[in-house]
Amino acid sequence: MGLFITFEGIDGSGKSTQVRLLAERLQGSSSPVLVTREPGGTRIGEQIREQILAPTHQEMAATTEVLLFSAARAQIVAEVIRPHLERGGIVLCDRFADSTYSYQGYGRGQDLQTLRSITQIATDGLNPDHTIFLDLPVAAALQRKQRAAATDEWNRLDAEAVAFHERVRAGYHALIDEEPARWLAFDAQIDPHQLASQIWQRIEPFVEQCAHYEKSTT
Repeated sequence: MGLFITFEGIDGSGKSTQVRLLAERLQGSSSPVLVTREPGGTRIGEQIREQILAPTHQEMAATTEVLLFSAARAQIVAEVIRPHLERGGIVLCDRFADSTYSYQGYGRGQDLQTLRSITQIATDGLNPDHTIFLDLPVAAALQRKQRAAATDEWNRLDAEAVAFHERVRAGYHALIDEEPARWLAFDAQIDPHQLASQIWQRIEPFVEQCAHYEKSTT
């Protein structure tokens, strides 16, 4: 039994930083740690990522966007995530299916039930054990992205109107209300290292449970 942890939040909330800091904490764990991202994480997925996020692809239809994200997700689950979990490892993934529900569902107004059906096929029923949500006001997130634009990718979704990002953020809160047991929400406005410590306090018991299970089955 592995441990599947995903990170969610609007762009600029600091997900990539917190994935890296948690991975560093887990290096001493008895379970091997895999860090990956969506869309991407595989050769095919990275090629799809380039097409989805390219700022020049403004004509991309909402349905095309959904299906491309789902195709990349199907590949990473089959090629990377599920095999690692089956070997008893820990997977840290920067975004997963909840991003589709928030961005394409709440943000773009796509039907949530349809998105869930597509996701069920893409993931073959795989769900995260725990999802870390980094909450940040939209204005603060966009300011961060703009400051980092020289070194970070500024993609097609970043360029959406503020109202779109507000809907996405509200969508995350709606998802948390639907399934509070899976979500671990944090204020992303605090110092990154202080935030990493808070995340570790919440995640450490689950890591220990995973390690204990692996020992008991060997």
